[in-house]
Amino acid sequence: MRRPDHDPNAPKTAQNHVRTLITLLPYLWPTGQLELRVRVVIAMTLLAAAKGFNVYVPFFYKAAVDALSVEVAGVVVVPIMIIVGYGLARVMAQALGEIRDAVFAKVAQHAIRSVALRTFNHLHSLALRFHLDRQTGGLSRTIERGTKGIQFLLTFTLFNILPTLLEILLVCGILLWNYNFWFAAITFGTIVGYIAFTMMVTEWRMKFRRQMNDSDNEANTKAIDSLLNYETVKYFGNENHEANRFDSSMARYQTAAVRSQTTLSYLNIGQGLIVSVGLIVVMLLAAQGVSDGSMTLGDFVLVNTFLIQLYLPLNFLGFVYREIKQSLVDMEVMFNLLVQHTEIADKPDAQPLRSENAEIEFDHVDFAYESDRSILHDVSFKVPAGHTVAIVGPSGAGKSTISRILFRFYDVAGGSVRIDGQDIRDVTQASLRDAIGIVPQDTVLFNDTIGYNIRYGRPDATEEEVIDAARMASIHDFVETLPLGYKAAVGERGLKLSGGEKQRVAIARTILKQPNILLFDEATSALDSQTEREIQASLREVSANRTTLVIAHRLSTIIHADEILVLDKGRIVERGRHQDLLTADGQYAAMWARQQEAAEYRERLAHVEVDPVLEKTPAI
Repeated sequence: MRRPDHDPNAPKTAQNHVRTLITLLPYLWPTGQLELRVRVVIAMTLLAAAKGFNVYVPFFYKAAVDALSVEVAGVVVVPIMIIVGYGLARVMAQALGEIRDAVFAKVAQHAIRSVALRTFNHLHSLALRFHLDRQTGGLSRTIERGTKGIQFLLTFTLFNILPTLLEILLVCGILLWNYNFWFAAITFGTIVGYIAFTMMVTEWRMKFRRQMNDSDNEANTKAIDSLLNYETVKYFGNENHEANRFDSSMARYQTAAVRSQTTLSYLNIGQGLIVSVGLIVVMLLAAQGVSDGSMTLGDFVLVNTFLIQLYLPLNFLGFVYREIKQSLVDMEVMFNLLVQHTEIADKPDAQPLRSENAEIEFDHVDFAYESDRSILHDVSFKVPAGHTVAIVGPSGAGKSTISRILFRFYDVAGGSVRIDGQDIRDVTQASLRDAIGIVPQDTVLFNDTIGYNIRYGRPDATEEEVIDAARMASIHDFVETLPLGYKAAVGERGLKLSGGEKQRVAIARTILKQPNILLFDEATSALDSQTEREIQASLREVSANRTTLVIAHRLSTIIHADEILVLDKGRIVERGRHQDLLTADGQYAAMWARQQEAAEYRERLAHVEVDPVLEKTPAI
C-alpha cells in the first residue's frame, strides 16, 4: 500500500536508508575526537576476536566428543584440556563482547548526544512560522524516537547483525572446506530464505507500525494540549470531550497494535518452519555421514552446534530487522528536521548590531503572513533615541506583528526596519535580540522557580541584581511572603501564579536584561488598576533614556508617550501626542471616550451595595 509522499513515516527506499546511515557515520567517527576514534578501532578489533573464539567453540566440542567416543583398555579417557579449552573459548567470546560494548558505549552516547543537540539547536534556529505550523508534542516525539533509533541501530546492527552475517560466511566456508558442498549450500540457502521471508513479511507489517506511530503521536499531542490548557478545559466543563478525543486516538492505536501483534505471530511461525526444515535436512546429511563412516560422532555434534549458534541469533534477527527498519524510518524523520529550510538566517557577512543610540525606524514596511493575508501596508514611523512611541488600535490591526518584525521572527515583504541606520536583516540575530527587551502580552514562564524565571533575562546576574529587578517590577514583596521565596516553583506555564504575578515576573526578567530598547506588548493588561499604576511608574523609571516601543490596549497607560500611532487594518491612520489626538477628535478620541465611559461605569458599580433581601444589584 503506497503512502502519500508527505507522510514522514511512508516506506523508504534503500537509497534513503543509505543516505540516513551516511548522515550518521560522521557522528561515529567525529572530527578532532582522537579518543573516540581509538575506541572505535579497539571495539572493531574486539568484535573480530570475539567472533573468532565463537566460531572455534564447536571444534572443542567436536574434539571432546571424539575423544570420549574412543575406548582405551576399557577405560574412557576424559579430555580435560579440551573441555577446559571449550569453556575458556566460550568465556572469551562473551567477555570480549562485553568489553567491546563497554569500550564503544562512549562513542555511541556521544553520537546520540551530538545528534540530539544539533537537532535541538536547529529547531531553535527555524522561523516562528515553522513552529506555528507544527505540534510541539509531535516534534518532541520525533527527536525521542530518532535518538532511540540511533541507540538501537548501533547496538544491534553494528554488534549483532554484522557479526552474525560474518559468522554465517565463516561457518559456510568451514562446512564447505571440511565436509561437502551440500552442507554449506543447504545452510546458506536456509539462511537466505529466512532473511528473504522476514523482509517480505516485515515490509507488509510496517503499515500497522506506522498506524501505531501516527495514533501515538496524535494521542500524545492531544494529551499535552489538553493538560497545558487545564483551566480552559475546566472553565467549559469539557473533561469528557477531551477524554473522548484522547480515547479516539488510543482506539486507533489499539486496532493497529492488535493487527501488528497478530501478523507478528504469523511471521514467527513462518520463520520457525524455515529454520526447522533446514535443520532437519542438514542433520539427516550428518547422520548419513556418521552411518557410512565418512563422519565421526564429533562431526555430527560439530555441525549441530554450528547450526544452533547460527539459528539462535537468526531468531533474534527477525525482531532486530523489524526494529532496524523502524529505527531507520525514525532517524530519517529526525534528520529531515535538520534539512528544514531556515527561513530567517544571518547573512554570511552579518555584523553585530551597534546600538549606542538605539533609534528605531520603520520605513514603508509591508508585511503578509501568507500571500493572500496582507497585514501591514506602507507603515512608516521613527522612535528617536531615548523616546517612547506607543501603538494602539483595534484587535487584528497588526500591532503585535510589528513587535515580531522588530525581533526579526519574520522578514518584511517590502520596505525596511533599521536600528541606528542599520537594516536588521544585515546584522546578526543574536545581537539584535540581545539589544531588545520585551514584556509580551501572553507571559509564559518555565516550570522552575521564580528566581530562575527572573534570572532568565541574564543568567549570569547576581542574587542582588535579581532582587533589585524584582523590586522595580513590584514583585519582591510578594516573593518575600512565600515560604521558599525566590526558590518557589511557578508550575507548568506559571499556573501557580496569578496573571498579574506572572506579568510582573516577566517585567523583572526584562529589567534584569538591561537592553537598549524596550518593547512592552500589553505589558500591564493582566494587572489591577492599583498595581498597574505602581508598575507604570516603575516602567517609566526603567525606560528613562531608553528607546521604548509600547503596544497598548489601555490608553491610560500611554498618555505620557512622546508619540502615539493609531493602527487600523495595517495602516497608520493617526499619529501625535495624547492631547493633540484628543483635540483632533478622530479614531483615537473615540477609543479614549469609550474606555473612559467603561472606567466610570466600573467605578460606579464598585460603590453600589447589594440588597441583602433581593440579593441583586439595584438599577443604577
